[in-house]
Amino acid sequence: MAKVIGFGDLLVRFSPPGYQRFMQATSFEINYTGAEANVLVNLGLNDVETEFVTRLPDNVISQCALSQLKKYGVGTKHIVFGGDRIGTYYLEKGASQRPSRLVYDRKYTGMATAKPDDFDWDSIFTGATHFLFTGITPPLGDYLTAICMEACQEARRRGIIIVCDLNYRTLLWDLETAQRTMREFMPFVDILVCGREDSQKLLDVTLNTVSTADDRIDRNAYCAVAEELVRRYGFQSVAITLRESISASDNCWSGMLYTDGKAYYSNKFSIHLVDRVGGGDAFTAGLLYALIHQYDPQWTIEFAVAAGCLKQTIEQDFNLSYAREIQQLAYGDTSGRIQR
Repeated sequence: MAKVIGFGDLLVRFSPPGYQRFMQATSFEINYTGAEANVLVNLGLNDVETEFVTRLPDNVISQCALSQLKKYGVGTKHIVFGGDRIGTYYLEKGASQRPSRLVYDRKYTGMATAKPDDFDWDSIFTGATHFLFTGITPPLGDYLTAICMEACQEARRRGIIIVCDLNYRTLLWDLETAQRTMREFMPFVDILVCGREDSQKLLDVTLNTVSTADDRIDRNAYCAVAEELVRRYGFQSVAITLRESISASDNCWSGMLYTDGKAYYSNKFSIHLVDRVGGGDAFTAGLLYALIHQYDPQWTIEFAVAAGCLKQTIEQDFNLSYAREIQQLAYGDTSGRIQR
């Protein structure tokens, strides 16, 4: 049986209602989120055993956040308590030609002030088959790069499959530091997940393609990128999300999986966005679900992309889609007709 461990921060998201701008808002909608938590929620919802590892202040807001994870089947027994704050971010949803805006408030949180002796990896990794971390976690605190490195070393020693989503966030750290840090992690990673530009920015693998006015995807260029990533870093597989931005309200969405020397491309979805945040996390969850259930490579990327697509039609950050719904979309039922 599979057991997925996710290590990262847990946040409170504040958003103005609907598509209001920050300056218009007199109230905020609240939900609980975090890249790794988002992945685990969709896996837990679909009966994959999970454990989320983080550090939170011991207060009622943290308990509210944890209750949401438990609601969807995410394990929380390895969460430690300490520090004074839970991280927050503020999201103003864009529409049409107006982009979304995001503001972080993550300094001095429970996770940011974590130290190596807060986490007992021997206990955490008992029975684990997969370990997930993202590029969001190392920049959050003074010790978090070292903590992530220890976790990767311990996971590798136990033969646990290590999954990394590069998830570069310009608001969290400068590019030079991000490049230096994330490259140190790559020799430990078995499965790399990244967006269209992250590998080029962080891992110095050049994308030889010509930009077009309509942002079309050059498949051959992305295959070459994945091939070079595998050659340089030794990954088992590379999964790339391919988002074509038409506007803040409409995107085209597809993906590629490179494994065993071959590239597999998904069908492309045209999405009218409800909430795009968490789309990449849903893709990672779908990828892991498919790999755990031993889908073939083509069906794996179809399932992962369909999972990411469905998330972007759902308010807030969690992908609350069941596997059968994801499969239905992956099979080609894109009509959106009412189910009754």
